[in-house]
Order: sequence, then structure tokens, then C-alpha cells
Amino acid sequence: DRRESQRRAPSPFITSTLQQEASRRLGMPVGNVMKVAQRLYENGYITYMRTDNPALSESAKSVCSGEIEILFGSKYLGNADDATAAKKPKNAQEAHEAIRPAGENSFVEPKATGLEESELKLYTLIYNRTLASQMKAARILSTAVTIDAIKGGDVLASFRANGSTIAFSGFLKAYEEDAELDRR
Repeated sequence: DRRESQRRAPSPFITSTLQQEASRRLGMPVGNVMKVAQRLYENGYITYMRTDNPALSESAKSVCSGEIEILFGSKYLGNADDATAAKKPKNAQEAHEAIRPAGENSFVEPKATGLEESELKLYTLIYNRTLASQMKAARILSTAVTIDAIKGGDVLASFRANGSTIAFSGFLKAYEEDAELDRR
């Protein structure tokens, strides 16, 4: 049994998803996440970190497109509205856009920031998720095989094996959701 499915890019971070992902992937306590995010904001690296709006500004979408094309190639450019359209809360306060790297014309790449340790890890997470949110969906090929042990016409046991491969990495090129990222 074979089938192809798509995994859509995640939305850019809002406060709650940033706290969850940084805690899960970086092993940071939630309180520390917000302290580090506050420092990144105060030093001009990210936009305001208290928001429930996953939307990006038009200029941020444009910057993402340029960076995706340079870093990964044009085949990875997605529909800029896909990641946020279905996930925008009905009661979202739209005073602030999603948490993203600061900048209207360009974003500073993580290696070029001069940041260290927890600040660099959190900035990298925000940078990668922001780019990923504007990339094409990943295409996954799944295969399932069932082997039956039969004796005298009776099925004695069934064994099932499942596997999947990535046909097109899409946003996973920038942001692997299930990775045990940077817990070092």
C-alpha cells in the first residue's frame, strides 16, 4: 500500500508556540524563553514577542522570499499566505505581527548576529521557522506492507511494517519539526 501526502509548513511563531517549541526543542524553561526573547527584542534582533497573530507583514514575506531563493532555490518558494490563513485565531489581536527576525529589507542570518548560547539558539529557531512558514509543503511517500503467516488456510499471525520517505523536502529544508534540535 503506497500513498503520497503533504505536510504543510508551520505558521510563524506567536508567543505560545515560541514558548512550547523553545522548551521542547531547546530544553529552555518557559520563563527563560521570554527573558531571552525580551533581550533579542530590546537589541533589535526580533519583532515584539508578545503576540497571538501569526501573520507576517508584506515586507517580511518579501524578505523571506528573497532569502529562501538564495539559500534553497526558487523551487522551495511557497504561497506566502498558506501557513497563516488556516491557523489565524478568530480573536487574534492584530496590533503586532508574528514573532520574526527584525528588518524590513533583510534579516540577519544567525551566524552573522554575533549572538551566543541561548540567544543564538532562540534567534536561529525564530529565523528558521519564519523562513519555513513561507516555503512549499513537504511531500511524503508512505508505504505499508502486511505479511500474513498462514497455515492450513488460517491466518496465524499478521506482521505490518510502515515506512516513509521524503519525496520533496519543502519547508523541512529550513525547519524540521520533529528533530531533537540543539538540546546539546
